[in-house]
Amino acid sequence: MTILLTGSTGQVGWELARTLMPLGQIVIPERGQFDLAKPESLGAQIDRIKPDVIVNPAAYTAVDKAEEEPDLALTINAAAPAELAKAARRHGALLVHYSTDYVFDGKKTVAYTELDAPNPAGAYGRSKLAGEEAVRASGADHLIFRTSWVYAARGKNFLRTILRLAAEREELRIVADQTGVPTWARLIAETTALALQQDLARRKNGSFGSDTCNLTAAGETSWHGFASAIVAAAQARGARLKCRSITPITTADYPLPAARPANSRLSGARLKQRYGLEMPGWDSSMQLCLAELFPTP
Repeated sequence: MTILLTGSTGQVGWELARTLMPLGQIVIPERGQFDLAKPESLGAQIDRIKPDVIVNPAAYTAVDKAEEEPDLALTINAAAPAELAKAARRHGALLVHYSTDYVFDGKKTVAYTELDAPNPAGAYGRSKLAGEEAVRASGADHLIFRTSWVYAARGKNFLRTILRLAAEREELRIVADQTGVPTWARLIAETTALALQQDLARRKNGSFGSDTCNLTAAGETSWHGFASAIVAAAQARGARLKCRSITPITTADYPLPAARPANSRLSGARLKQRYGLEMPGWDSSMQLCLAELFPTP
């Protein structure tokens, strides 16, 4: 089986390149040769590769910059997935695509389910929703996984930013009125591999159905709670940090160009129902991630 993987240098893509290896031959095109900013060029390359599965974690993820570059965000997050989906249908391939909590406005007071109507508040969320819609409209067999608050031991993300700032400053001021579920990139990749195994079997026996599932760790916290947990756990592992206090602030205290959902919680009920997978708590995943950055002597 041939698996085409996009975005292999990103947080989730880097993990997928490893967790998907037991399932088949992973084809990782060079970024310059497989440019999602040029979606018109993708079909011919997929025709050459002839994949059985296309896994697409690649995305435009600069949430604030998307307000200045909405067309580029749409190209990468919507037009490119549309081309991937068309090619997947042409080759009878399964497309695995990733989306985000930003397709919702965050006004709901409990966790969002897959049945809730999307209502993105910014350009990034609109581009990701458009990508979802394009994949569904293509007629290709597909899985769409919505995730949130992604972090990893590598790349640019909240966990690494907090560790850097905590090493430089005695006080951090972190937003406390936004709630979500921090989700380790490796958890996303490992869950994808387990889900994909099941769905490849379903395709063989004719019982497969395309679907959208939330994919996050279990539990919930605020950005302030996440930052506090990161610093405490890193210090417990011997990290030398200056930070002595983490002050909660409001979203209004830290204005940004793009609106953030106040509630980014995503229900994992459908994921459990479809795949029988019990997701770990966000804090236990975070501890495993930090163990890589600060291994026990």
